[in-house]
Amino acid sequence: MSTKAAATPARKNASNMFKEAKSFSSFSVNDLQKAKQFYGEKLGLEVSQTPEGLELHTDDNVVFLYPKPNHTPASFTVLNFSVDNIEAAVDELNSLGIDLEHYNLPDIKTDERGIARGPHGPTIAWFKDPAGNILSVLEEK
Repeated sequence: MSTKAAATPARKNASNMFKEAKSFSSFSVNDLQKAKQFYGEKLGLEVSQTPEGLELHTDDNVVFLYPKPNHTPASFTVLNFSVDNIEAAVDELNSLGIDLEHYNLPDIKTDERGIARGPHGPTIAWFKDPAGNILSVLEEK
């Protein structure tokens, strides 16, 4: 063994530090006021404003939204809401004036209501926030 190898501490295979660490998700928006209105008034979430952005409180989770002037909407789902009844959730979104996304892709097809009903996995419907980020409601089977 070389002198250098003998002096280098052994590398760990996995960290234990992050198991207990508090964590939260975040994503950007282009207009904090529109986001605050959408998430707080339309979706009815508890929203608190900080100097850095918005905190969305859902059950025991916190999601942080931060302003980004050159924001580009995510091309994937950034926030999922697990619901007991997807039909009721879609009705609720429609009554709030929120349009559902419609997909006709090889691996994702939605029905006329915007709901994907695959044989495996959750029943899911997607919609967008004012910044164009993709959100979903899903019902586990």
